Amino acid sequence: QVQLVESGGGLVQPGGSLNLSCAASRAIFTSSFSFLAWYRQAPGKQREWVASITNSGATDYAISAKGRFTISRDDAKNTVYLQMNSLKPEDTAVYYCYCNAGGPWGQGTQVTVTS
Repeated sequence: QVQLVESGGGLVQPGGSLNLSCAASRAIFTSSFSFLAWYRQAPGKQREWVASITNSGATDYAISAKGRFTISRDDAKNTVYLQMNSLKPEDTAVYYCYCNAGGPWGQGTQVTVTS
C-alpha cells in the first residue's frame, strides 16, 4: 500500500495562502482508476471532502473550495499539492490526503486561519 505524508500547514491570517503537500512512497497514478483526494476535519465536525484529482488529470472541488483552492500533481516527485488562496477562518482544520491505493488515515497537517 502507498504511504502518504501531509505537510505544509501552518498559521495564516484571513486572505492568506498556504500550499499543502501530499508526499507518496511510490507512484499514485498507475491506472485509470487512480485518484488522490484532500479531506479536512475541524474539531467536533465530520471529515469532509475538499478536492480530488484523477489519473487523467481531471479535478473536482467542493463548493466551499471552488475558485480558491487548486489541486495539482508532480509525478516525478510522487507528490500532490493543494494550493489554498483567500483563506477564511472556516478553512481551519486538519487536512488529510487519501488515495484508493493507500492505507489508514495519516496524521494530517494543521491549517489555522485567524487574525
